[in-house]
Amino acid sequence: MGDRVAGSVTKGSAKKPKAGEGDVPMGPTGRPYQGFPTPPKLDGHGPARIISLCNQKGGVGKTTTTINLAASLAQYGRKVLAVDFDPQGALSAGLGIQTHDVPTIYDLLLDTKRDPKEVIVHTSVEGLDILPANIDLSAAEVHLVNEVARETILARVLRKVSAEYDVILIDCQPSLGLLTVNALTASHGVLIPLECEFFALRGVALLIETIDKVRDRLNPSIELDGVLATMYDPRTLHSREVLERVVEAFGDDVLETVIGRTVKFPDASVSGMPITEFAPEHAAAQAYLRLARELVARGAVA
Repeated sequence: MGDRVAGSVTKGSAKKPKAGEGDVPMGPTGRPYQGFPTPPKLDGHGPARIISLCNQKGGVGKTTTTINLAASLAQYGRKVLAVDFDPQGALSAGLGIQTHDVPTIYDLLLDTKRDPKEVIVHTSVEGLDILPANIDLSAAEVHLVNEVARETILARVLRKVSAEYDVILIDCQPSLGLLTVNALTASHGVLIPLECEFFALRGVALLIETIDKVRDRLNPSIELDGVLATMYDPRTLHSREVLERVVEAFGDDVLETVIGRTVKFPDASVSGMPITEFAPEHAAAQAYLRLARELVARGAVA
């Protein structure tokens, strides 16, 4: 699997930091562990770089990563829009947003003339807004299947507000259907959260194939921003072996930041807060702040 998966995605112009030299300790990905500098403040905002967080396997940390990466980037002064593109509405719930009897992303997909500003909700995190979703979104594929240029509907929605944000993060549903294709068509980059568990590896080749098809037919500029190892437990041989295989398959596309497994994530979700606010000193919160710095260092985020 490794060679085929690793070779199928071409990279764009994203810059990657070089590994340090000398007596730098080794990180979990087998590369010298290095810090990433605090991002400089921006003079202004926009246009946004749009990133889809995508994996057709559920339970790999897409929503958790979207919430906490968005909050971390906002903490570094970036203006962020999180798009809940999963009918389960977990992103909205995880940020404490009420989605009953309110306009959602579904309404924007059905009526592209509607102003997205009527649907955007400010969260409790300064600099972080959200386009919420609820179960209504599950009907979107049926309604959109006969639409002209149906794969570009989300792109048309986000185009109206992209100038006001630095980054837009799309939390995709665990599927490779029309909604996910819409997200990939609208995006400049893809971030793949990948659980450090053997079965999580099996579907990655299909996901990469889908990204390649979107690049060939709909969005030539899309690139892989990175593979993020999640739910890593260094105490288990299984976790360490899976991470090793991921690095063998994807090489430098594997982000150096690794997200560990912790019970703090569900606790934060129940509270409707990012872990960076719920437990800011916790190792998991620090890991997501490091992820934000790494993406800025790689050029994936301004």
